[in-house]
Amino acid sequence: MEFGLFVQGYVGKRAETDPLAEHKALMEETEYVIQADKSGFKYAWASEHHFLEEYSHLSANDVFLGYLAHATERIHLGSGIFNPLAQVNHPVKVAEKVAMLDHLSEGRHEFGSGRGAGSHEILGFIPGVTDMNYTKEIWEETIAEFPKMWLQEEYQGFQGKHWQLPPRKVLPKPYGKSHPAMWYAAGSPPSYAMAAKKGLGVLGFSVQKVSDMEWVLEQYKTAIVDAEPIGDYVNDNVMVTTTAICAPTHEEAVRIAVGGGLHYLPSLVFRYHDTFPRPEGFPAWPETLPEYNEEIIELLIAEELLICGDPDEVLAQCKRWEQAGADQLSFGLPIGISKEATLQTIRLVGEHVIPKIDTDPVHRTTRFRESA
Repeated sequence: MEFGLFVQGYVGKRAETDPLAEHKALMEETEYVIQADKSGFKYAWASEHHFLEEYSHLSANDVFLGYLAHATERIHLGSGIFNPLAQVNHPVKVAEKVAMLDHLSEGRHEFGSGRGAGSHEILGFIPGVTDMNYTKEIWEETIAEFPKMWLQEEYQGFQGKHWQLPPRKVLPKPYGKSHPAMWYAAGSPPSYAMAAKKGLGVLGFSVQKVSDMEWVLEQYKTAIVDAEPIGDYVNDNVMVTTTAICAPTHEEAVRIAVGGGLHYLPSLVFRYHDTFPRPEGFPAWPETLPEYNEEIIELLIAEELLICGDPDEVLAQCKRWEQAGADQLSFGLPIGISKEATLQTIRLVGEHVIPKIDTDPVHRTTRFRESA
């Protein structure tokens, strides 16, 4: 199992008291990725969101990743996601940005795509749409065109329902052999199977605990066997996300978690990701989950909904994800805790966890690209 970091410019309530909160959030997250690079993480994923106020201000992740391409040495820099819907980002512009990042990172870019967070975001670009499945139609029409833009000397052009382009040379071409690994941000079980059939890796932002891996892997690993890849190779890879806090002692980790405002982020998720089914009993916005105390944090740890503890405990918790079959475990770090505590988690995971689980510390460009 490999390890990643997920950042999204999460501002939260800090802007109510700090006029520089947005700037600090973005700059702190560059520091987290730089430390993750030094600590042996393989991946850093950066979101693309629009109009989501407290939740995410990372709207231009190509700029963010371009900076990190120069500021890091070995970590893979992924778009989690680039939105390729023509009404949001013209597909040719997306192809150009991916290839440019592939050059600037010298083969370390990973191309994740998806359809956006929910109606508040998407309807800003496609007003009047009432069925969010409409975005699936646009994505399906577009996704297979990217390898053609990258690999054909002159792209043959496209005449689709939602966008068109005459034959043109799409430049630059990707760095080195083939093209960056392709991923899809999936939510429902059918989405995992669909991604697998296309040979895409999955960014599993919807997996909440270890037991969720069962249906994820069943849908994905069964379908990947018969993949008809839209790209140059199959990216057989499932990434899942979870929150992680690691400290020298269990007591300190729990204390950090209690002060981290962990209850608020899930409330924002269901505020904006209105395509996600809200769990029974989960409060509807503007109500939020109650603040977490030590008892709730311990319960979340026991239910495998939170990685939290000293290095030995965190290692054991990560091994549960490995045993469940996750290809990659990516940490969404709680923004309510201090920068020092966040960097401590990254360093301790790098020192005590990753070397005992990650079997490919060299982190070649991808598992598959070198032989494509």
